[in-house]
Amino acid sequence: MKDYKIKTYEEAIQVIDEVGFLPLAPLVPDFPALNTITAPESWHTDTEFDPWIWRTRFSVDGVAGYGKFMKKKSILISRDFLPYFKTVLGSYETVEERYQKGTLSREALSLYRIINEEGLIDTRELRTQAGLRDKEHKKVFDNALLELQGTMDIVISGIKEKINSEGDKNGWSSTAFETYDSWASRNKIETIAIEKKKAREYLLNHFQGVASENAVKRLEKILGD
Repeated sequence: MKDYKIKTYEEAIQVIDEVGFLPLAPLVPDFPALNTITAPESWHTDTEFDPWIWRTRFSVDGVAGYGKFMKKKSILISRDFLPYFKTVLGSYETVEERYQKGTLSREALSLYRIINEEGLIDTRELRTQAGLRDKEHKKVFDNALLELQGTMDIVISGIKEKINSEGDKNGWSSTAFETYDSWASRNKIETIAIEKKKAREYLLNHFQGVASENAVKRLEKILGD
């Protein structure tokens, strides 16, 4: 596999398009991650060369899907491969159907309903509306978000800055979420009709052409049977 080393946002987009997906931190052996193909000193510099800023810009610009899609890790997925990953990692059943079958938590269902209703909502407001604002509810809230991201029902669609009454930035920014269907529709991501097995084969065929044998073996496990 190519030894990618990049400095700019545009170069990062090229890598994502070439390899198909890019974890923020190492997830697959012999496979690039955003923090391994960029210089450590570039991070958290609050400049145009800061990969920490890029991570949500990809989603805002519609050039890559962003979320904790695999193994509870943050992943960027190219536009071309998103429909295939969605088919493999997602479900043919709705969140309501999964909840009725007991495969989705009540909290995850509640969060999905709110996100779907709001269109786009930041973490602070989502916790408030879900009644999970208290400190003791944080783990439940975080786990519900992981549930929905792991099946690509929702994506991270940007960052909302915390603004005080004077209109100035005040405190940490907050992650904003949107349903996958809403984000994909807004960004004109195609919807494909393909069986899960065929979508998995398509992805693995691609990775066999760009990644090492060790990487492909790991991806086979991540993408399941």
